[in-house]
Amino acid sequence: LGFTVAVATLTGVFFGLAPAWRASRVDPQTAMKSGGRGVAAGRVPQRIAKPLVVAQVALSLVLVTSGALLLGSFRRIVTLDPGFRRDGVVLATLDFGRMQLKGPDIVTTSNDVLRRIREAPGVTQASGALRTPASGFGWNDFVAAPGMPARTRDDSLIYFNQVSDGFFDLMGTRVLNGRDISQDDIRGSRKVAVISELTGRRLYGDANPVGRTFQIRGTSGLGDPYEVIGVVADSKYDRLTETPRGTAYYPLGVGDTPFPQLTYEVRTSGSQAAVVDQIRRIAAEVSPSVSLSVTTLEDQVSNSLARPRLLAALSGFFGALALLLAVIGLYGAMAYSVAQRRSEIGVRMALGAARAGILAMVGREALVVIGLGVAIGGVASYASTRVLTTFLFGLTATDPVTFAFSGGLLLAAGLAASAVPAWRAAGVDPTEALREE
Repeated sequence: LGFTVAVATLTGVFFGLAPAWRASRVDPQTAMKSGGRGVAAGRVPQRIAKPLVVAQVALSLVLVTSGALLLGSFRRIVTLDPGFRRDGVVLATLDFGRMQLKGPDIVTTSNDVLRRIREAPGVTQASGALRTPASGFGWNDFVAAPGMPARTRDDSLIYFNQVSDGFFDLMGTRVLNGRDISQDDIRGSRKVAVISELTGRRLYGDANPVGRTFQIRGTSGLGDPYEVIGVVADSKYDRLTETPRGTAYYPLGVGDTPFPQLTYEVRTSGSQAAVVDQIRRIAAEVSPSVSLSVTTLEDQVSNSLARPRLLAALSGFFGALALLLAVIGLYGAMAYSVAQRRSEIGVRMALGAARAGILAMVGREALVVIGLGVAIGGVASYASTRVLTTFLFGLTATDPVTFAFSGGLLLAAGLAASAVPAWRAAGVDPTEALREE
């Protein structure tokens, strides 16, 4: 705050000295002859003011373009199809770690909790998963498949999840081929998997993945084979802004040592609060040591967008502020120019100049200033917005539509700001303007 106050004060003093210095050098005789108007007369102020306004317009365009890029990027993020439905899903995460359960007992207990949640009043759908989208938790491994097309090593990097039956239906992720994971798969600890479209293309090319197998590359070699039983549509794994990731889904408790923490996804037909109370009661009945945390999928995804949302909000605010300052600067410069040319305008109108001609004259002057500022600002924006590349999604740092929109917006705002001085110039009374001379 102290720094900002100091900079604002020094700026005001510095730019206030220039007109004060000019005023101290005015010739009193000349000023009296011009009726007091000679203090501000002359073209020196105009030669200083207009370049300053050009620079202000140029810098404003850089901020407006940056803000438009980040706002456009954020809009694309929140409107994209993530491959799942985020609305109306309650996430209840239960941690059974303090119960000191062994591997098979964890699976049995978590399945029993899922059954009881499904039977709770008001619950229409429920499933369980080791991780949910944008949860900040996950794991991956390199895999191998018979006849896998020779590509880069990253193509064999697959992200995994463990899910119950009904997970894809509840999340709104379409099963495109084969079948879903079933309770029989979970109870029998079957080595089966449902994979995403991208995983299928990477591992098997154009062949049908259903019925084929893959293995995880471990430190001691290849692991047990997993049979592909189904293919689902691609969906976001950890972040909405991530590049597409190949994913594979195992039945709960299969694929790794059972993890003592599980998230239950619940859709309700009535009050979510009442269903949450039911889940709390179920958790307490299982064991008082079970910890429970509750949120919604919509909130979880929204929290993962905190950074791009903040960047979009800040850049949008500063872009709007820069646009406002450019409009004020241009209005001041044009109003000053009209005041200085009042006598000239009066002579023109006395000699028969029409109001439309005066409007066009002032408009052309404003258009030159704005046009120069937009041209310089466009070059500066092209060079500077490249630093935003890592923050953008679905847009390039030199997106032509955004650049055209930002330049057009600044041009329109500038012309609107100059309209008032132009209208005043066209309304000058020639008799009064000439009498002042």
